[in-house]
Amino acid sequence: MTRSEELRFDGRVVVVTGAGAGLGRAYALLFASRGASVVVNDLGGGRHGDGSSTKTADTVVEEIKRNGGKAVANYNSVLDGAKIIKTAIDTFGRVDVVVNNAGILRDKSFAKMSDTDWDLIQDVHLKGAYKTTQAAWPYFIKQNYGRVIMTTSNSGLYGNFGQSNYSSAKMALVGLANTLAIEGGKRNIYTNVIVPTAVSRLTEDIMPPDFLDHLKPELIAPVVVWLCHDKCTENGSIIESALGWAGKCHLVRASGSTLRQSLSQDVTPEDVEQNWAAVTNMSSAKHFDSIEHVTGQFMTAIEEMKSGNTNNGNSTQDNSLTHTYTTRDTILYALGVGATVQDTSDMRYLYENHEDFAALPTFYVLYGPVFVMSSRIFEEGLPGFQIDPMKMLHGEQYLEVYKSVPTEATVRTQFKLLDVLDKGSGAVFIIQHETFDSVSGDKLSTGQMSIFAVGGGGFQGNRTSSNIVPTIDPPNRKPDASVTQQTSYDQAALYRLSGDTNPLHIDANMAVIGGHKRPILHGLCSFGFSVRHVLKTYAGGDPSAFKAIKVRFAKPVLPGQTLRTDMWQNGNRIHFQTYVTETNVPVLTGAYIDLKEVKVNQLQPNPCSGTENLESDAVFVTIGEYVKANPEEVKKVNAVFVYHILSKGTLQATWTLDLKKAEMYKGEPKSGKADATLTIEDADMIQMALGKLNPQTAFMRRKLKITGNIMLTQKLKTLMEAAKSKL
Repeated sequence: MTRSEELRFDGRVVVVTGAGAGLGRAYALLFASRGASVVVNDLGGGRHGDGSSTKTADTVVEEIKRNGGKAVANYNSVLDGAKIIKTAIDTFGRVDVVVNNAGILRDKSFAKMSDTDWDLIQDVHLKGAYKTTQAAWPYFIKQNYGRVIMTTSNSGLYGNFGQSNYSSAKMALVGLANTLAIEGGKRNIYTNVIVPTAVSRLTEDIMPPDFLDHLKPELIAPVVVWLCHDKCTENGSIIESALGWAGKCHLVRASGSTLRQSLSQDVTPEDVEQNWAAVTNMSSAKHFDSIEHVTGQFMTAIEEMKSGNTNNGNSTQDNSLTHTYTTRDTILYALGVGATVQDTSDMRYLYENHEDFAALPTFYVLYGPVFVMSSRIFEEGLPGFQIDPMKMLHGEQYLEVYKSVPTEATVRTQFKLLDVLDKGSGAVFIIQHETFDSVSGDKLSTGQMSIFAVGGGGFQGNRTSSNIVPTIDPPNRKPDASVTQQTSYDQAALYRLSGDTNPLHIDANMAVIGGHKRPILHGLCSFGFSVRHVLKTYAGGDPSAFKAIKVRFAKPVLPGQTLRTDMWQNGNRIHFQTYVTETNVPVLTGAYIDLKEVKVNQLQPNPCSGTENLESDAVFVTIGEYVKANPEEVKKVNAVFVYHILSKGTLQATWTLDLKKAEMYKGEPKSGKADATLTIEDADMIQMALGKLNPQTAFMRRKLKITGNIMLTQKLKTLMEAAKSKL
């Protein structure tokens, strides 16, 4: 990891309260070393708030000046925050940063707490931060810039025996920071909270000495300094730090439970008792960014009660899931399954103002994985079963759509466990899911998913079920059409944003635990690619023609690999199988899509048939002539290359250059697999062959995509030179 440019504070003025020792001193020294002018505030009292001394602040100021920095001491109480800020203005002419660090302790059990103990703590921690920050606020507004740090503690976040006064003040600072972040955010005034664990006057004789040795304030100071820098746009966050570690904290809320079914009903204590398990279930807890976000959730609940479609919030107690989605979600899903602006037929899924804007018909398959990983539905069929995401495999998927999927809606998906099969090495859970419009109550889709749980078998159950919608093998003939498309190396990272956040698809360590060399693509992502391919080929890209789909997930796909969807038409049923082109391994099998109608006039030519003449055909013919004339020379390369030639992002032709057999022909390799696959636009292939487009430049600009053994492609230089001389 290379270090970025040093973060500087030249010209900035920083106020640090309680800066005479511990954390405050570490903050002041680091700010000063980075060019800031620092106001070192410290009353010089003891940790219980008694006494005062100018020596504490003066010592830190002298140390800063000795190191070539700029600093001035201030000895006021933080309750006189205006005087502290006045010191900054009088000495340096401005104020940019306020770090509220001053604090004292008056620990006593709640039963023995006196008003003095309570008031002193509230004054120093809460009111002191309020007074000092409020005095600086007008300057921040005028200059349209400011950074504020509040200091809370784990006692504030979690509570601690004997610290009711301290913990309440510290938690109050979080609330103060949240509001200042809202009020100041639009004026470039950012407020954040630090939760430090370090040696200070407050902790020096409380924690064990050997532990204190590792809790250096200097390990936390860089976190605070970063939060106060111009480049940092963090706002309203709680950042915990200790031992050279830092992490963001969130307040979260459970999905909860609706305690009444309609607005006309009352709530009784018995209703609360009955739903208490769902009220306190934190398995699907969520962070809310604002009061508006929370209010929006309540408004949705009111609408559900009006329509009678309540489902206990988002809880899974009744095996259902309610979700509100927008056009942003349908567009994100389309991008996740490979839709691209380079293909005009995909634009209807990507642009909300498109005249035919629509959602992909398979959008509702998203809710299955989201539900099953947070539900208790598995325990219904197999008591005591524990979910392990690394051992849960999506086996098969069926979906039937009754109405075109709305581009935005609130929907409720109801789940039901149909069967549990004992396959010896694992258990197969057959789960039905039905999605309804939460407003009209109309059924939008029904589906079925089978989940294979590795190691869950051996319970002497049935091996087959009449409930399963069967897969069907394709006709025994060559495909009627094929579409090839490369997935992105970021495909899984993009697809997971639609809700399936299983770490198997992004975390390398989790992938290894799951038995994979690196994170794999979601099966439903490959599924979505193939749906687009079939709709484009046999429905003119019209999603309203879609009726139903069934597919078996045979093998995993690695992000970056190329998918080839082979298709066979049988009336309105389109059979398909999907392969990884680089390995020719089938990944989706026994699959079919039923269409309401087939738009034959919109059929695309089979890319392997070569029915469309391309300019680059001449390049490959020329290369083929050279290969045929120089068989011994080219066989030394001993490799097979496949070229996918595109026109406006759509595959139009595939050429195979087999240098093992000294052959060049149109179509996929006759046997085996390619050592390297090159994907390029027809026009760019011509430019590269003419020497007007450097291959390395094309690759770097992503005009040329290469999978497989990239180094081998360097040996193609001689062939390209031969083509150039004849073109």
